[in-house]
Amino acid sequence: MTVTVFTKPQCQQCEATKRRLNERGITFETVDLSENPETLAQLVHAGYRQAPVVITPDASWSGYRPDLIDELAEALTPSRTSLAAVGNQA
Repeated sequence: MTVTVFTKPQCQQCEATKRRLNERGITFETVDLSENPETLAQLVHAGYRQAPVVITPDASWSGYRPDLIDELAEALTPSRTSLAAVGNQA
């Protein structure tokens, strides 16, 4: 699964988002919007007005959203029930 974080320099919310993603073990790509003006224009046209912008296969948001990062991490973690079922089959 690809997670992309669109950031800008000296952005505390961007750094907090990347830190939280790392803490939750989520692999992501970073795009610096100051080096990609066309991408910035596309995101603004799409209605985003705040950095960072996080794009996942199933969701997107802007700003620091630890609640959504936690939901993403939970969705990526196999459920304990599934793991127990696999263990019982062995």
